[in-house]
Formats: sequence, structure tokens, C-alpha cells
Amino acid sequence: MAGLLLAEQRRLMLWVPVGLGLGIAWYFGLRHEPGTLAVLAGAGIAGLGLGWIAWRPYALAPRMFGGGAATLAVGFLAAFWATHRQSPLPDLPARASIVTGRVVAVSLLAASDGPSVRRLDLAGVVLDDPLDAGMPPLRRILRVRLRADDPLVLVPGMVVRVRALLRPPAPPSWPGGPDRQRRAYFDGTAGSGTALGPAEAIGAVPGTSSLEGIRELVAARIVRALPGATGGVATAVLTGSAVGMDQADRDAFADAGLAHLLAVAGLHLGIVMGVSVAVTRLLLACSEWATLYWPCRSIAAIAGLGAGIVYVGLTGAHLPALRSLTMAALVVLAIVTGRRALSLRGLAVGAILLLLTGPADLLDAPLQMSLAAVMALAAGAEVTRPVLARLTEQPGWWRRVLLHVVHLGQASLLAGGATVPVVMAHFGTLQPWFVLANLLAVPLMAMWVLPLGLLSLLLMPLGAEGAALVPMGWGIGVILDLARMVSGWPAARLAVPAMPGWGLAVWLLGLCWLCLWAGRWRWWGVGPMVLALAVPFWVVRPDLLLSPDGRTVAVRDGGVLRIGPRPGSERLVEADWRQALALPPAPMAGACREGACLLDGGRVGVRLRDVAPSSGCAGMVVLVTLVPDDAGCRGVRVLDTLEAWKSGAQAVFLSSGGPVVISDRDWRGARPWVLAPGQHGMPALPLAQRE
Repeated sequence: MAGLLLAEQRRLMLWVPVGLGLGIAWYFGLRHEPGTLAVLAGAGIAGLGLGWIAWRPYALAPRMFGGGAATLAVGFLAAFWATHRQSPLPDLPARASIVTGRVVAVSLLAASDGPSVRRLDLAGVVLDDPLDAGMPPLRRILRVRLRADDPLVLVPGMVVRVRALLRPPAPPSWPGGPDRQRRAYFDGTAGSGTALGPAEAIGAVPGTSSLEGIRELVAARIVRALPGATGGVATAVLTGSAVGMDQADRDAFADAGLAHLLAVAGLHLGIVMGVSVAVTRLLLACSEWATLYWPCRSIAAIAGLGAGIVYVGLTGAHLPALRSLTMAALVVLAIVTGRRALSLRGLAVGAILLLLTGPADLLDAPLQMSLAAVMALAAGAEVTRPVLARLTEQPGWWRRVLLHVVHLGQASLLAGGATVPVVMAHFGTLQPWFVLANLLAVPLMAMWVLPLGLLSLLLMPLGAEGAALVPMGWGIGVILDLARMVSGWPAARLAVPAMPGWGLAVWLLGLCWLCLWAGRWRWWGVGPMVLALAVPFWVVRPDLLLSPDGRTVAVRDGGVLRIGPRPGSERLVEADWRQALALPPAPMAGACREGACLLDGGRVGVRLRDVAPSSGCAGMVVLVTLVPDDAGCRGVRVLDTLEAWKSGAQAVFLSSGGPVVISDRDWRGARPWVLAPGQHGMPALPLAQRE
């Protein structure tokens, strides 16, 4: 082992972001917030590790163990610091309130059963009612969804007042499910609301933001030239908003593994910058003086970065696009300084910056998918570069065509394969045909759709954007037909049970082992990766689920998930349940009589109304009751609305030794983003003075 490590000691630096990620995951895996002593111990470990490296900089053991301990501690401290510099989640009223705040952003949301609606991001929110009189403005953003018929013309910077029903961030629908409260805590949002009446402007209305106006103008020009589904895709690609697309088309893109073509992120930014670099190099090559005396390659790279910055701003500057822009800036820096553009060292530097500036993003799908895909691409390029170089050395045009085809296939296979378990863990789906679909769709997007889209943006001031948008629509039509065709193939989208967090961690660590080492022992990482792929199918799944508010229950009954008392009353919770268990829903009424249900051979009882089952409590091990003040059954584990109010969502595992009940509070513990019982946050009113 020492010999293997000595042979690859120059690659030890690549493991620094892995150590940071493990430290971050360690912090977020705790059930209780670490105290001052733990923080001081982490700082001491980091200092001792770095000091050991400085004392013996050329020895292998200090670099490994000292560096490993230091990176773990630094990741832990970075997550701790990022958590405690956030303001607490406020306690939002459960009643209708008058909300007054300043508009910082306006978004269009697609509605599956009607026209699109607008959502406001309000800062400095104050609740104008007698109970909250004198409260300080909220330190977080409040998102309010307006009514579809609201006529108010909204401009960022204006102050509005609206009567809305507010709600805090939703808790996990099941223990271990998606934690929207943690996401809201680190996103700086306080909660959301639904407008009950029209919004009204207060005070002077500021002028329209130039960027917002340009975005709306671009969208209107696109829809005018490309009506229908093609216009919706073009708007999504050039403005970052997919509101104009039908839900059926969005589902087709998702089922075919092409949903990333609609979300502005690394792929789109890379294409835009690549086209800009190529055009700039071509223009500079037209000048003999510039070709001989100017650093054309560096100038083109900087011009491409400028085009990328403009494109990210035009599409809304979403977080995935900003992360991709950070990585692109590092690539441009490598080109300007004469380094290799796509390298594992550059990826390591970018990953370190992203993890230190946003530690909580490590737990979300976008950053995991980005880092896994780029790491697989960089490692694959490193391995196949000598082989593919032979195609460029030999004469013949067909070799260059073959080289491009091989590059596209390699990129689709490596990036898609590296992110398959991430998609399984976060979205509960598997698209077996994604490689073939991307092999055909990505070249169209890169060589036809986006270049013509950029040309249309340049022609819009002249009013001649139709000359580029119309042929752009032809390429989009081919991609749409491909997505619809692939989504209709057998097993195009397979539902898989939820992968636990440790299973995803095993996959990512195995992928890091495979990609970051260079010797033959890198293949040791394949074993953990295969194990991780099997985890969702043999891990024990809950037999019964109770919603966070205690009003909906689901029981795993054979090959279906029986939901009651009214299926469809809690869409978000039920969607999370179906994704977690990969089972089709079915009404519970088919297994109930007069409001009482006996499931799983009589071991599970559910009381939807104040009616006892005809067989009493014989043989029952778990009773879920939605009846207030239910006396329950003696010796039987009872779950009711009060239990859910105190502990959140409940999951029951039936075994021969008796039922095992896990609550959301048992799973997440007491952390700053976990709201108090009843989903109450920190009161917004100032606390009384201590006597």
C-alpha cells in the first residue's frame, strides 16, 4: 500500500475536496448541534494536521494523515459556520395575514390545471395585523404566489401589499425524505404563501429593470416567431423559463433522460462559451497582425467567459448556472495561464471553492450531479486521450468525423453513467435509454439549436430574429420528436425505491476511487459502486407511513400503496411516498368497512372514523387513528394526530419482533433548521425583557 501511495503521491491533492465533503457530511449527519468544545476540537485538529505537514512536508504519512484530518475538520467547521451565520426560520402565522414587502424577484410558475401564475420574492416583509404590530421586518425572503387573475404589473423594487395565507417550509414527508426545511434554511427563505386577494402597489413604482425588460422582450419575440411547443423549448433555452411548455412535453423530456436540456446549467453554458470562443478565434484569424502578435487563444477564452456571464444573467442567474460559471472561469484561467483546460486538478480547485462557499449544497442533487459528471469526464479524457490521439494523427476526413462521434458517445456515457445513482436517490427514477437519447439530442443542441439561438439574440435589435429562430425551431422539433419517441419506448422510465444517504455516499466514494487514482488499483472502486446500485432494492422499506400533520396515512399492501382517507388531499406528501416506495397508489377504501380498516393480515389497523373494527383489537400490533381522543387498544402501538404534531412524519417497520416506529424528529434530531413541534419557528416579535 505504501508503494502504491508513493507512486501516486502527486494525486493526493485531488482528495482534498473529498475530505472536505466527508467533513461536511459528518456535520449534517449529526442528530444534535455540536457545542463549543467540539468546534474548538475541530479547529485544533485542523491546526495540528497542517502543522504536521509543515514540519515534514516531504514525508508521506504527514501528507496523508495530517492532510486528511485537516480537511475533515475544515469541512466540518465550514458547515458549522455556514449554519450559524444564517438567521433562524421565523414563526409564520397560521391565519390569513396582510403581507407588505419589497419585490426582489418575479417568477412565472407553470400550473398543470390552468394558466401560469406569478410568484413574488418579498424582502423586508412586515405582517400588518394587530397581533404582529411592532414586529421587525423578516430577515428572510418570503415567496407569495399570486392569483392567476391579478392585474398588477410587477417591477422589482416596488413595495406591495397582499392578503395571503402563509405556511412554513414543508417538513419531510417521511423520515429520511427530502428535507425542504434545511433547503429553505440555507436558501434564505422564510416560507411561502398563497394570495387570497389582489396585490396592490404602495408608494412610487420604480422603473422597469433593464434585465427583466430584456428577458420579457426576448420571450415575447421567441413566442411570436415560434408558437407552440418549439417556442416553449426555445424560451427555456434562451431565457431560463420553461413555463411555455406543456406538462406532457416536460414529462417526455424527463422520461427520455433529456430534462437537463431544459435547465440552464453547465451544458448550455459550455455550448455558449464554445461558440463564442470559436467565433472570436475566427474573427481574429482574419487579421494577420492579430494572428502574429496577439494572444488570440487567451483573448478568445476571455471573450467566451464574457458571453457566458451575459448568458447567465439573461437566463436569471440561477444557482446551478452560477456554479457552472465558476467552473468555467477556472477553465478560462487555466487557458490564459497555459494549463490544461479539462483536468482533475482544476476540478479539485473548483470543488474546494464550491464546498467552502456553500457547504449545504453538497446534500442537493445539482452539485452532486455536476461534480460527479465533470469528474467522470475528466478522468475518462485522461485515460482515452492517448488512444483518441491516434485518430487525429492519421489522414482522412472520416477519422475526424469518427473522433467527434466517439467524443459525444464517451461524454454521454460517462456523464450519464456517473449520475445514475444520484438521479435514483433524489428523483426515484431510472431512464435506461438516456445514453442513446443524449447521443442524438446533445449534438443537435450544441451544433444547431443554441448557435442559432445566439444568432437570433444578436439579430433582435435589427428585428430580423426570425431568420435564425425559424431554423432553430426545426432542430427543436427534431429534439421534441426524439423525446416523445424515446419516452414511449418500453421501460423508458423505471420507478426505483429511495436510496438511503449512505448508499449514495458509497457510490460517490467508489466513483472517486475509480477516477482520482491512476494505477490499476483504481478498479477497486467498482465493487462499492456495484454495491450501491443494489442498495435501493434490498434495503428494508417502511410498511406504514403517517403524514407530518397526521391527516393522511399510507400502508404498503402487496404491490400497491393504499392511501386514505382521501387520496389526493396532500399531493406533495403522496408524491414523496410514491417516489420513496416505487409503488402505484390505490384508495384505502377498498380495504375498509365503515371507516375502519384491517391491513397486512389484521396486524395493522386504521381508524378513519369513530368506528371500531368488527374483530376488535385481536392480532393488531399497530393502530393508526385519525379520530380525536381515540382510546386506542391496550398493548397496541398507537399513532395519531398528536404524535405527528409532536414528532413529525412517522414510519412503521413491521417485523417478527414487533413494530419499529421511527419519527422525523428521531431521524433529523434537534438542528437549527428543524422547526419546533407544530412546525413553529422563532417568533418574529421581540421577546419580553428579563426581570
